[in-house]
Amino acid sequence: MEPHQNGAARVNSFALVAYIPDPLGSFLDRLRQKLEPNSLSPKAHVTILPPRQLPDPGMKQQAWNWLCGSLNGEPAFNISAGGIEIFPGTHVIYLSVADGFHRLRELHHQLNADSLQFEERFPYHPHITLAQNLTQQQARELAEEASRLWAGFHGPRSFSAERLTFVQETSDKRWIDLHQLPLAHAGVLRS
Repeated sequence: MEPHQNGAARVNSFALVAYIPDPLGSFLDRLRQKLEPNSLSPKAHVTILPPRQLPDPGMKQQAWNWLCGSLNGEPAFNISAGGIEIFPGTHVIYLSVADGFHRLRELHHQLNADSLQFEERFPYHPHITLAQNLTQQQARELAEEASRLWAGFHGPRSFSAERLTFVQETSDKRWIDLHQLPLAHAGVLRS
């Protein structure tokens, strides 16, 4: 295992995300910190490939190269946030994805292949996590607070996913950015 800057070891767990830019991103970061103060509060993001192990952790460069080839010329796309919801069973509070939902599902289906093929625990459902590791009662109460705070946000609720980031987990449950892939701007066609 490779050490990370804080001394934690990198583990065989990788994901692909689209970070949410400001001002929406920083609002969601603050909201998550308020709802789940003891969380490691990763930067606000939409996950495209949920955490997965590679057949061999040494294959991360090969996996990245495959992602780059698979996404070559892929256009940037819009994502908009919907309402506050709770996943039944896991009690995860999340912000739904309105615009961009189907495009994210298509990308997940396209990229859950090759060395990144992984049988995920739950069906892929694009969302923005706000709080997790909660009881059902905690989730209900915090979802009400999240809804109130979300209703008070008057900034833009949508953003353009212009780059995707390949991340790796560490033994202390943090995520580090490995690589970023810019998506093509409108008008740039796939070759």
